[in-house]
Amino acid sequence: MSRSQPVAMSFLMARAPVIPVLAIERVEDAVPLARALVAGGLPVLEITLRTSQALQCVEAVAAAVPEALVGVGTYTQAEEARGAREAGAQFLVSPGLSDALVSGAMNADLPFLPGVATASDVIRAREAGFDHLKFFPAQSSGGVEALKALAGPFSDVRFCPTGGIGPTNCVEYLSLPNVLCVGGSWVAPSSAVAASDWERVTGLAAAVTGRQPASDWYSVAGEEDPGSSDEALR
Repeated sequence: MSRSQPVAMSFLMARAPVIPVLAIERVEDAVPLARALVAGGLPVLEITLRTSQALQCVEAVAAAVPEALVGVGTYTQAEEARGAREAGAQFLVSPGLSDALVSGAMNADLPFLPGVATASDVIRAREAGFDHLKFFPAQSSGGVEALKALAGPFSDVRFCPTGGIGPTNCVEYLSLPNVLCVGGSWVAPSSAVAASDWERVTGLAAAVTGRQPASDWYSVAGEEDPGSSDEALR
């Protein structure tokens, strides 16, 4: 699929069970990290605007890893959409929703995954034309039980829960009929990235996608789920 051709959010969310949420500190880590995640079966990558070099990382991955579907997360200002598009991003993810963010995404011609946390948020998102949503912050907003409750009045909506999700609870989320995928950072722990331990990253990704037993990778030096159990709001 051409990078110049917009892809549907429904397609992106159905590609793999986890969308890795990445805050990359060094541009030189972006390409090997993306390759490691793709090798483990996770091709849809969210590079967050939580570091000053985020767009450089997006550009590097877009140019060097054609198998990856790379998007920009922590989209909170409309003007960020154009920069994301110019860097090669294929979608946008936000922790919330506003008219300005919708307009920015539309003007950039990028699929947009807005964040919601309540029934009122879902109603507003549907009124704006969205039925694929990020449920954020998932654990502190009611977690699995909240998503079960939202399935009643909003049976047509599909979610990507993010925030507080890791290897110990991702399967519970993914078992819900209104959840297509989850977002999380545990598949790319900062310690592995800092050490350029790409084999470990591939193993964590592969464990999620069923390519090898999770027990081989989820406990490394006592670090079960670094960074995902108490993720910062983004």
